[in-house]
Amino acid sequence: MRRILIVGAGQSGLQLGLSLLAEGYDVTIMSARTPDEIRRGWVMSTQAMFDVALQSERKYGLNLWEDETPRIEGLHVSLSAPPGERALRIPCPLDAYAQSTDQRVKMAAWLELFEQRGGTVHYQGVTTADLDGLTTMGRYDLTIVAAGKGDLVSAFDRDPDRSPYTAPQRGLAVAYVHGMTPDPTWPVHQVSFNAVPGLGELFVMPSYTLSGPCEILFWETVPDGPLDQFKERLDPAEHLKRTLDLMRRYTPWIYERALDVELTDGRATLSGRYTPTVRRPVADLPGGGLALGMADVVVANDPITGQGSNTAAKCAYSYLQSILAHGDQPFDRSWMEQTFELFWEGTGRAVVDWTNAMLQPLPEHVQQILGAAAGNPTIARRFANGFSDPNDYQHWFMAPDKAAAYLASVSAS
Repeated sequence: MRRILIVGAGQSGLQLGLSLLAEGYDVTIMSARTPDEIRRGWVMSTQAMFDVALQSERKYGLNLWEDETPRIEGLHVSLSAPPGERALRIPCPLDAYAQSTDQRVKMAAWLELFEQRGGTVHYQGVTTADLDGLTTMGRYDLTIVAAGKGDLVSAFDRDPDRSPYTAPQRGLAVAYVHGMTPDPTWPVHQVSFNAVPGLGELFVMPSYTLSGPCEILFWETVPDGPLDQFKERLDPAEHLKRTLDLMRRYTPWIYERALDVELTDGRATLSGRYTPTVRRPVADLPGGGLALGMADVVVANDPITGQGSNTAAKCAYSYLQSILAHGDQPFDRSWMEQTFELFWEGTGRAVVDWTNAMLQPLPEHVQQILGAAAGNPTIARRFANGFSDPNDYQHWFMAPDKAAAYLASVSAS
């Protein structure tokens, strides 16, 4: 039986670990926190997951909250011009629903499930020095690093050819709340995307947290602009107050739905910023050992396109297929690099290209697409469903000539 070590207990590490257990592998996971510590901790992300990613969980019975979590039926895009005035509104239905489950709920339960299903968990933090020892002791056939935050990321070199940014492109501010009222213009569960050109974006999305269904309020702010008011960690009450003040000023159509909101719990806020980065997939440790990076360790996107958990789930599923196909052969450098490249070509590249493009002012052809989508449900639906499989955008959304050809074909039909 092949023995695999996964360092990190987030979406990708736990999904891969649980999937490998089901396939008969001996799997050990190292987690810096216990399930109870995760449940008592701060919120970690927004994690709206679309159909392709959700299907990768369902294959191994990991969709434990499917009935409790609100089913997101579409995206609702709004553009303001000038700030505070809604200039464009586009309902974009999804063919298959999306869902967002608080990672405090999900990862705590998945850790417990992993142990119930026969996996081994060591509850300890891992440093680069620890990783060096783990990869040279010969206990594991393969070591995978799935801890996208902290010291271990530095073991993987930045890939300059795939990393155009050298500084954060957005400040991030998240609050989980109860008390939002439905959108009167489109009263379905939806991810509301509200762009304030040049300043940032507000997302509102249904989710499921420790206390049941809720909404997530998520500001993405252009650094040093007027929305960038979350540079330091704030008291949760002050964090929510600033969130609502910005909504009242810049997105009043959303603020009207939030007059009676309150935080879901005492640790329902999150703020920070990071630089979008692609890293080389193999860490060369001082003792000669190798470790394979996955998900946020090697492909860290800005959350503007909501792809973090989706990409992590797809990475876990892609790596799973590569491991299963490899049989009893050694997990050497060549295999690690090939495994990453299969994921990169199948998922990573499209997500990175699209996300990095969306961090810039919208080019004219994208403005034309959105303008056309406001009056054409076919275009709006295709835009929404690209969030599930961003590979589709290369065929019609990313380049001016392809956008023009697509819009002409829709118009002709």
